[in-house]
Amino acid sequence: MAQICVYLGSREGENPAFLAAARRFGESLGERGHGLVYGGASVGLMGALADSAMASGAEVVGVMPHHLVDRELAHTGLTRLIRVADMHERKAQMAEHADAFVMLPGGIGTLEEFFETWTWRYLGLHAKPIGVLDSAGFYRPLLEFLDTTVAEGFLNADTRRSLVSGTTPEALLDLIEARLSRP
Repeated sequence: MAQICVYLGSREGENPAFLAAARRFGESLGERGHGLVYGGASVGLMGALADSAMASGAEVVGVMPHHLVDRELAHTGLTRLIRVADMHERKAQMAEHADAFVMLPGGIGTLEEFFETWTWRYLGLHAKPIGVLDSAGFYRPLLEFLDTTVAEGFLNADTRRSLVSGTTPEALLDLIEARLSRP
């Protein structure tokens, strides 16, 4: 079906719910016949997501800059690992291979990749679905802040509505799939 690009941490985080949600998201991708496009690491939430997706039958494509291959411990068991020159090419390749984008818990790299992709949607460079998995309330403050940016006149309400969120992998994938099926 669809190739889902997921931005998420190369660390596990402090709350075990984050790791559980990453694993369940990967399982759900495979169960629903979707593929995964992600940053290519074998560690943290990234590794857990990739491993669970592959164990559930999903094709998994990792995209990693040469300078991060050793630093992030590139996953050697993927369907395909695409090595690129830099972070700009990484994001471009991930976007090219994806039909939709999702953000799971992560740090500044996760946020940067996600917000650039959402900005590209706002600018009309793509119309692909984009969503946030709010595992254990991790992104609740961010989602509330985005609502504030609408209320304060800095973000268009339609742009805010273009971002869907769910508290479980299944709920979020239902929303993404509904948007994928729109003409």
